[in-house]
Amino acid sequence: MSEPSEPTATPERVPEKIQAILQSLPHKPGVYLHKDANGQILYVGKATSLYQRVRSYFGDPSDLSPKNRALVAHIADIEYIVVGSEVEALILENEYIKRYQPKYNVRLRDDKNYPYIKVSLNEDFPRVYRVRSFRRDGARYFGPYTSSGAVDATLDLMNKIFPYRTCRYDASAWAPPRGQEDAPPPDWKLKLLPRPCTQYFIHRCNAPCVAKVSREQYDAVIRQVILFLEGKHEDVLADLRRQMDEAAENLDFERAANLRDRVRAVEQVLEKQKIISTTGADDQDVIALASEGDETCAQIFFFRGGKLMGREFFILQGTRDTPPGEIMLSFLQQFYDQAPHIPGELLLDYEPDDAEALRAWLRQKRGAAVTLSVPQRGEKTRLVAMVAQNAREALEQQRIKWLSDSQKTALALDELREALNLPAPPHRIECYDVSNIQGTSNVSAMVVFENGRPKNSEYRRFRIKTVDGQNDVASLQETLRRRFKRMLNAGGEAATEEAVAENEAVGLETLLSQSEGAAEGAEGVDEEPLEDIPNQDGVSADMVGDPWAQLPDLVMVDGGRPQLNAALAVLEELTVSVPVIGVAKEDHGSISTHEEIYLVGQPDPLVLPRGSQGLYLIQRVRDEAHRFAITYHRQTRSARTFRSVLDDIPGIGPKRKKALIRTFGSARAIAAASVEDIAAVEGMTREVAERVKEQIGSGRAIIHGE
Repeated sequence: MSEPSEPTATPERVPEKIQAILQSLPHKPGVYLHKDANGQILYVGKATSLYQRVRSYFGDPSDLSPKNRALVAHIADIEYIVVGSEVEALILENEYIKRYQPKYNVRLRDDKNYPYIKVSLNEDFPRVYRVRSFRRDGARYFGPYTSSGAVDATLDLMNKIFPYRTCRYDASAWAPPRGQEDAPPPDWKLKLLPRPCTQYFIHRCNAPCVAKVSREQYDAVIRQVILFLEGKHEDVLADLRRQMDEAAENLDFERAANLRDRVRAVEQVLEKQKIISTTGADDQDVIALASEGDETCAQIFFFRGGKLMGREFFILQGTRDTPPGEIMLSFLQQFYDQAPHIPGELLLDYEPDDAEALRAWLRQKRGAAVTLSVPQRGEKTRLVAMVAQNAREALEQQRIKWLSDSQKTALALDELREALNLPAPPHRIECYDVSNIQGTSNVSAMVVFENGRPKNSEYRRFRIKTVDGQNDVASLQETLRRRFKRMLNAGGEAATEEAVAENEAVGLETLLSQSEGAAEGAEGVDEEPLEDIPNQDGVSADMVGDPWAQLPDLVMVDGGRPQLNAALAVLEELTVSVPVIGVAKEDHGSISTHEEIYLVGQPDPLVLPRGSQGLYLIQRVRDEAHRFAITYHRQTRSARTFRSVLDDIPGIGPKRKKALIRTFGSARAIAAASVEDIAAVEGMTREVAERVKEQIGSGRAIIHGE
């Protein structure tokens, strides 16, 4: 993070213990640790000047992000460690984050469990296999990868192309020690296996265990493996073709045919990589972020020698209210601290904080300069945009994958039953959220989850009609009143038919099939209030198929105690008995591992533990309601913003309006144009052009949004 100007702490708000620490801070680089009253580390940070950076937390609260305001409210102690440079501070900060996993830091989820491909160069007759950790032991490592399946598929492909051993035998007795082939040590004895295994007979191993291949020949295979993993496939092809030609010249046609098959396998890999390639010949990593709620997906595409070698994505937690530059810095720190290879260029979609210190650290690890760039135009911009799109899709797939895991959702529902003291797991959950900007375009949304999964066909959206200005509590009450009146009236046949006619489902799948911009312009049918109509005996909601008649097992509202009390008042007014909770972010800006759940009759909010499946489900439901509400709000606001006087002229529809705006640029320019110029526009007639000129040519028209 960039160093702020020196702040002035406000003594009346800062405890004496903290004030004393702030006064004693040195003007030197280092790492600081914010702790709570129990001594738990809340946050680890680094600084070029500890004095300036740490004091910046205790200045004017309005200068802090919501996340940092929540952090400062819990700081009871501060420790710091002075180091020699900002690069040393960056290294130490990364170590502390991995060791303590502080609540307010951005954390790479499960970063110790990602698999690598290891080429055991420190063994006799090296093996190639999967491992779960990276060590400086003289071997070559490639990765990390997020999928063990992808690693296994890569190993299987390579073993079809390159005949290396996969067994775990000690190979030290299969050939004399390196450098001593001519004069082996007196205590060394050749000890081979009695026969080769099946891998030899299916051409997946060249059997050094029975001396079918020399050490030099086996080492040549391992060099090809390394070149393949590095992306230098042309070098591999050239070597294989040379060996194939030599075998053919020596009339060893069986070996030549085997080498020919390997050449074809490598060529097939190359054909796939030609789909996406760069014009440069250097190594590049292209990295982009996609955030939702408290999680961020960091997607990486690995380009080696101008060709796409692979891609991986990683999930970061604790990113709510965190600037993209800070997230990017945290990811680069944690990923490249363990990555066995650092390329010469990183293409990013956001400039990381403390970029100069990061460059110095990467240079130190790589042994050469590393370029960090955020391209603004050209081919590199296209690459970054492609990776960003993949990041968004990967994040969505992770959400869907969690929701499709029946065991996790069942566990989540059971945890909610116990935590919220419900009589049974909440089969149907409804969540409500209100969206507006300074009281304009007030809308709200209802999302439905059944058995822990979204039921998109029963999502509903509401245009607020009785509330003026920004009053989220009143808007929420109007929404709930309209929804549960529908439930009470759903038993009447006429009422049900009217509800079906006036309320089309707005499914998630419809919105996901469009871009956000297209979704903002889509038409939608809002819920309309019904008069109270008595229920008719003998008509069930299931028989008429009306989702409004469903009584939820749990109602969630986005907000704290005021929203909860407002919802409870409406339910009591309508004599509807259903459990209701409020869900709010801590101090209006905490990371999501500390959501506050407000319950009826309990003064203190409930805080579910980090890692709780029930907490994760609540976050998903709340975030989905927020997403659905904000999408509808943008659509409503966009429709109002771009309405012009052209919409009120008879004969001017969407096509003619679009043609006029494309030709003249604005309604004011249309007003200044002649009737002939207007009539010349595609799709226009003289009669309609005269009508347009008469309507807006006088200049009296007011164009909204201009």
